[in-house]
Amino acid sequence: MHILLTGANGFIGSALAAALLARGHTLVCPRRGSTVAGPSASQADARVRTFPLDFADRPPPQAWRAALQDVDVVVNTVGILRERGTQTFSALHVDAPIALFDACVLAGVRRVIQVSALGADDGARSAYHLSKRSADAYLMRLPIDSVVVQPSLVYGPGGASASLFDALASLPVLALPGGGRQQIQPVYLDDAIDAIVALIEWPASSRPPDSQVVPLVGPQAVSLRDYLATLRRAMQFTPGAPVLPLPVSLLKGVAKLAGRWPGSLFDADTLEMLERGNVGDPAPITHLLGRAPRGADRFIAFPDAPAVRLRSSLNWPLPCLRIAIALVWIWTGIVSFGLYPEAESLALLARLGAHGDFARVLLYGAALLDLVLGVLIFTLRGGKRQALWLAQFALIAFYTVAITIWLPEFWLHPYGPILKNLPMLAALLLLYQLEDTPTHQGATRWTI
Repeated sequence: MHILLTGANGFIGSALAAALLARGHTLVCPRRGSTVAGPSASQADARVRTFPLDFADRPPPQAWRAALQDVDVVVNTVGILRERGTQTFSALHVDAPIALFDACVLAGVRRVIQVSALGADDGARSAYHLSKRSADAYLMRLPIDSVVVQPSLVYGPGGASASLFDALASLPVLALPGGGRQQIQPVYLDDAIDAIVALIEWPASSRPPDSQVVPLVGPQAVSLRDYLATLRRAMQFTPGAPVLPLPVSLLKGVAKLAGRWPGSLFDADTLEMLERGNVGDPAPITHLLGRAPRGADRFIAFPDAPAVRLRSSLNWPLPCLRIAIALVWIWTGIVSFGLYPEAESLALLARLGAHGDFARVLLYGAALLDLVLGVLIFTLRGGKRQALWLAQFALIAFYTVAITIWLPEFWLHPYGPILKNLPMLAALLLLYQLEDTPTHQGATRWTI
């Protein structure tokens, strides 16, 4: 079939694109960026056609006319969990999809599948769920064959949800809202994709009854606490981690602050959605798959457990290490600006051959540099921050060599002020090696 797929750069969209290409379908993909994930460049060139269009611009129905020619099925997977700039719920979840659905009716598209979210129903309260529900309801009122699929938490390689819960499961103590009593029903990515593919390919005459809204869920509901314990066992962590219940009322204030941090997956809305629960009827997805969806105990294959364990174990210590090193630079700069007696700092510089105004320029210039290096840790990403780790390594190595030559007695100091540079250098090498770069991030993508 000829399929128009939106959101092909996303987590679900990229996996769906790969599955559809593997089954011989051709794709039409609107693109905001320059890449779409998929199996190979050769397949992309042959069976994927793209055109520039951004949901944030709220394109009208006419903007879709040319792209919808000869299209059999439209699948909309565009979605965001947090608003940022022009990427708003009203634009991406409501206005642009509704215009697309109207265009599908005008173009005579055979079927439209809307990837929504579990919880986008009459009980919805979060802005995320309400915006999804608005587009879902509009689509189901149109005179066109349509299906709304509502995924629960989707677990799969590369997914933000999987990374978050793997990291939580790897913690030595599980600090959970209300002790982790919330009910969830996570689904594995491959099961969700296979169910959507089945809906795309299912003949209209043999569609299962009552299938206009299909929850994509796991076989049964589990508590958040039990889900994390299951992931922890699958990653071969022993023993089990103790659970520290956190008051939900306290977390509401924390969630408001966390929501202001760019890229945070935790805010007031996500806490509210977690408290509400995230469960559904597994019968529809079981019917589509011809089998029960896999449970959380099968999310991590046994051979993959060591790699997943290592990756999840780094997800939370690395940010802590970055913050710690940033604070070392920032505090060093603050101390050098006057908390430590200037006279003693100048006396040390005099032993290095720096005197008078030149020594003061060195002192306060180095203090400013330390402050800048600390702040840049929080602002740079990827390859730029990787270069920052090298610069910090080189500076500390230079300080260490200079002190060794002119102030060797510091190696014998009981507090080990120079000796402590060695673990600092090792930490910087570790951060350099593990820093995400654009090359690494794009290794599994093909350009279109």
